[in-house]
Amino acid sequence: MRLILAALLGLTLVGCSQPVEHSSEAPRRIISLDYCADQYVLRFADHSDILALSPGADKRFSYMREEAEGLPQVRPRTADVLALEPDLIVRSYGGDPNVMAFMERAGVPVVQIGFPRTIDQVREEVVRVGGELGQPKTAKQVIEDMDQRLAALAAKASENPEALYMTPVGVTTGPGSLVHELMTAAGLSNFQTRNGWNPLPLERLAYERPDLIVAAFFESKTNHVDSWSAARHPVAQAQLRELPVSAIEGAWTSCGGWFLIEAVERMSEQANGGA
Repeated sequence: MRLILAALLGLTLVGCSQPVEHSSEAPRRIISLDYCADQYVLRFADHSDILALSPGADKRFSYMREEAEGLPQVRPRTADVLALEPDLIVRSYGGDPNVMAFMERAGVPVVQIGFPRTIDQVREEVVRVGGELGQPKTAKQVIEDMDQRLAALAAKASENPEALYMTPVGVTTGPGSLVHELMTAAGLSNFQTRNGWNPLPLERLAYERPDLIVAAFFESKTNHVDSWSAARHPVAQAQLRELPVSAIEGAWTSCGGWFLIEAVERMSEQANGGA
């Protein structure tokens, strides 16, 4: 209770003062509010400048989990965050819906990370957020590396085997999603032709099969819902058992970032006969 009152008192005092001017130097005392934001902060901020990460920073679904080890964490609650006196907040979805306005009224700027649906949008987000974290050159180098690896995959792509993306919760995706773009970049043709995210097409799978399965998040122990998941249906299980499977880690695709190249490379290996 005292913590909340102190935070509210701080807001009152800030509201009576002039707007805070921020220098052009790289920000210090940075807090990220969710594991998608953690990836960007861990990649583009000096560890000495990281005040706290989200509680998901070191979990299996976090790509930069090894870099997060030993760093402080904070729950994405406004009072808890303000008590640490940050200079900058980075978020994708963490905190309540009004957290941006609340933090900015407190004089703390917020970098909002978007939800890229294309590889081009990923490029834009990496360059923008890397710049706001004071590392514009590094951000551009990260994208250049990603693009070089994508170009190398495109050069060796030959056939375009048909693949079905499958998750433990029984959903797949078609055109209009970032995963669809990644499959295309890997030289795969998407078995799912219906736009967006949808349940696995069990009826179609009963009489028609893709060439391979792209299995994502199956390494996770927290993403297996229950026995009623469509992925547990005998028809779906037969695909996993009888077809070639390209297993990709959920951390590679759960957030839109430069690390998507890991998933593209893994899928490309299967698309090109495991080469």
